[in-house]
Amino acid sequence: MKVLSMIQPWASLFVLGEVKYETRSWKTNYRGPLAIHTSKKMDKEVCSNEAIQLLLGKHGYTKENLPTGLIIAVCKLENCLKVTENKETWAMLEDGQIVSGNDYFLGDFKVGNYAWEVLDMKILDKFIPAKGKLGLWEYDF
Repeated sequence: MKVLSMIQPWASLFVLGEVKYETRSWKTNYRGPLAIHTSKKMDKEVCSNEAIQLLLGKHGYTKENLPTGLIIAVCKLENCLKVTENKETWAMLEDGQIVSGNDYFLGDFKVGNYAWEVLDMKILDKFIPAKGKLGLWEYDF
């Protein structure tokens, strides 16, 4: 299965449904099953942000107990859409979708970046230890 490694707290915010898109500077043509891996690296500055703490707290997480170095969820990568406009409080994707609110503020919607859209996010009952890699990588379940 293809796997995407993400830094915390972004991985948990994505998996928990607090954001709809994962934003990347690169595009993938891959569509299909995708596992979400939390890298060992954590963005401590972002984790200290009060709004981020509130979003994580809704799900019982703090910066101290966020999972790292683990595959935590599976989903289906449905689309990879280029950001075509950015108006400082909202962005437009190439298919005409408007991104605003938490989705906008918790992503990197620079023009030219890509919004990865997934369906059927399922948090695993038992997280799987794994060493992450850059880009999409393979893991045999």
